[in-house]
Amino acid sequence: MTDTPVPADAAETPEEDVFEQKAVRLAKRERLIAERADAAGGAYPVSVPITTTIPALRAEYGELEAGAETGVTAAVAGRVVFSRNTGKLCFATLQAGDGSRIQAMVSLANVGDESLQAWKELVDLGDHVYVSGEVVSSRRGELSIMVAEWAIAAKAILPLPNMYSELSEESRVRSRFLDLIVRDRARETVVARAKVNASLRETFAERGYLEVETPMLQVQHGGASARPFITRSNAFDADLYLRIAPELFLKRAVVGGIDRVFEINRNFRNEGADSTHSPEFAMLEAYEAYTDYNGIADLTQELIQNAAAAVSGSTTVTWADGTVYDLGGEWDRLSMYGSLSEAVGREITPRTPFDELVAIAEAEGVELPPHPIHGKLVEELWEHFVKGGLERPTFVMDFPLDTSPLVREHRSIAGVVEKWDLYVRGFELATGYSELVDPVIQRERFTEQAKLAARGDLEAMRIDEEFLRALEHGMPPSGGMGMGIDRLLMAITGLGIRETILFPLVK
Repeated sequence: MTDTPVPADAAETPEEDVFEQKAVRLAKRERLIAERADAAGGAYPVSVPITTTIPALRAEYGELEAGAETGVTAAVAGRVVFSRNTGKLCFATLQAGDGSRIQAMVSLANVGDESLQAWKELVDLGDHVYVSGEVVSSRRGELSIMVAEWAIAAKAILPLPNMYSELSEESRVRSRFLDLIVRDRARETVVARAKVNASLRETFAERGYLEVETPMLQVQHGGASARPFITRSNAFDADLYLRIAPELFLKRAVVGGIDRVFEINRNFRNEGADSTHSPEFAMLEAYEAYTDYNGIADLTQELIQNAAAAVSGSTTVTWADGTVYDLGGEWDRLSMYGSLSEAVGREITPRTPFDELVAIAEAEGVELPPHPIHGKLVEELWEHFVKGGLERPTFVMDFPLDTSPLVREHRSIAGVVEKWDLYVRGFELATGYSELVDPVIQRERFTEQAKLAARGDLEAMRIDEEFLRALEHGMPPSGGMGMGIDRLLMAITGLGIRETILFPLVK
């Protein structure tokens, strides 16, 4: 007899109930092994002779009229997600990996008494089952297989959650395999992520970019201001850092003549975790010779709009909460210092005395950042006064020099660099630069960062002699950008970061 699905949240399921169901299912496994001693695998055969898939059957026969018969025999397999055993006719719903379903009808007339009884006694919710028979439409219009032959393809030892109850967020991220079984949105997010990555690669290919891979284990961290994870190599008898950014290696590729280069891969930052941050995350970085941060902003807008269209069919996306958000058109570009000055009601420039910035922060209750410097305080004030008012996608242009050690100084504005951050949905989605390619100035910037590190700033960069040596061989004027793939999914779907990552890190 089919068991009853347990409540959606594992925390609500009495442990003794799960134990009892598992014991019953293990006994069925033993029976299958004994009865199929001549079949390799017993309750877990090495293969089953399917001839098609559930999605393919739905595509071909999904519009059959109620009661129609096709005369076509098909053999499919799927997970049992619903079962009803009634006398001489049993019904089961089989689900494919993409969530599509078909009904299996197991009747006494077609399979015989012994096979029907075995179905009732052995098949449970969650089992993978193989069925073969005629493709028909039931009297209620449900696309079905009128089963002539069946077999268990994989016996489930633990019960499924209730298919009609919502898993809690914690249960979803801890047991994503169950989330994928029971929730359409979980499967749709995996598909959306795949479409986004494919779209990004297609856009880059159309622009003549090459995709490369750079090291995740590095002898020193660099390319971003972040606290790294540290590990140990026994072979090299040395501490190594998990990559916080691929930037310094991708720029070496540009020095080597790969004028348009990108990478999609994992980064690791030993920092806090919240709705927009994960210690491990997917990152896109791209660099193009003979362009600047304006050209890279154009590229980034195209990448995101193409990705949105790949998922949603247009640049207008609908988030998980039903909000409609427009990613189309030309995006605004505003000055960090100019927008901050307007919001504060007085001019703020790179020359504004530090004490005056502190006074503004204290008056507004803005917490001073650790190891405060002029630029960090300007950025904190901008987030306090301006960030929350951004509704449309917006490039925030021209950042403080002292917070951007890898960026070229602005060509006409003293004290700032040619850098933008792209804000969508109220969070930073991407950042772009006119790259600093002068090795002498880069060394000076690294030296200033080293001083911050010596004062205890764990996010400050170190002097990277190998990178400097590459720059000394000549890097062409270039633009570069970095964008979190997880955050791009957030912008398109409206989900939190743990929902966009298939298997997020949890305690």
